[in-house]
Amino acid sequence: MFGNLTVAAAKGSSLPTIAILVVFLVLMYFIMVRPQQKQQKKHREMMSQLKKGDHVVTVGRLHGVIDEINDTDKTATLDCDGIFLTFDLRAISAVSAQGPQAVAAPAEKEAEKEAPVESSDAEAKTDDVETSDSDSDAE
Repeated sequence: MFGNLTVAAAKGSSLPTIAILVVFLVLMYFIMVRPQQKQQKKHREMMSQLKKGDHVVTVGRLHGVIDEINDTDKTATLDCDGIFLTFDLRAISAVSAQGPQAVAAPAEKEAEKEAPVESSDAEAKTDDVETSDSDSDAE
């Protein structure tokens, strides 16, 4: 008599367990799988738009300019300051917006900042010399 109640109770409790499992799987899909699929789609689109002359960054953080793309071998040849390296297309992680002008501009700004500093140091040294001369005249 009690055996039938136990079996009936076990059958009724499996529905909430299955519902929790389904909800968990749906949450996992929306939290983990779907964003990864979007990221992969974005990366595939970026890779399909690569062309010669694009500035790219590899997964090893090497910056270079695409010199040649070989679609049959799925490779790209990068020009890294005169050194040509061949990489798999999968090794390219991002297309960089920086060109040679963007990289050179901050270096020029730093050079301009350093030049006035040097002249002001020379003026300060001249002032120190004049001060020491006037002190020796006072004696």
